[in-house]
Amino acid sequence: MPLLFLAVLAAAGSLLARFRRSRGQQRQQLKWLAYGGAFLAAIIVADLVSLDPPGLWDIALETLSFGALYLGVGVAVLRYRLYEIDRLINRTLVYGLVTAALAGVYAAGVFALGNLLNPAGGGSELAVAASTLAVAALFQPARRRVQAMVDRRFNRARYDAARTVEAFSARLRDQVDLDSLATELVSVADQTMQPTSVSLWLRPTPARRG
Repeated sequence: MPLLFLAVLAAAGSLLARFRRSRGQQRQQLKWLAYGGAFLAAIIVADLVSLDPPGLWDIALETLSFGALYLGVGVAVLRYRLYEIDRLINRTLVYGLVTAALAGVYAAGVFALGNLLNPAGGGSELAVAASTLAVAALFQPARRRVQAMVDRRFNRARYDAARTVEAFSARLRDQVDLDSLATELVSVADQTMQPTSVSLWLRPTPARRG
């Protein structure tokens, strides 16, 4: 087991070194492999600290973890499309962090309100209901904040594009000069979408009949 553990660390280190040197499609393939391996690593860590779920859940999680690793290897080997791995990683980070945060809020709410409403036993159906409502109300604001944080850290292009569009929208309310507005609109489209070429056509104002 110690040799196996050292071999896993050496393999992870070699992939990290290769990822730093990789570009383009090869980097995307390594992301798929790392994404599948992360699930397996989580199961190994849980096993080391004795946090295994009981019975069939443990078998199911181990099966899914190994399956995710094999899926990542399969996609990397086949080299057929890349299936939006960045979006998959982004969503996993966002919903994983949101779930962890809201689970903490729920547990803290049940504990605090339970002890407040029922000091003797610490349990209360009202505390459970109130905590559930609080988590439901916090889900969308928490998701938006975590999404912005993840985009700012891991998807800077999307974050910068969103900020550029927001700034342009704010200036749009005060801009009255059509030529300046057209120039700025083309600039914003070029920065956010990065097309090979961009042009703007404005329909001429129909002449008024006298």
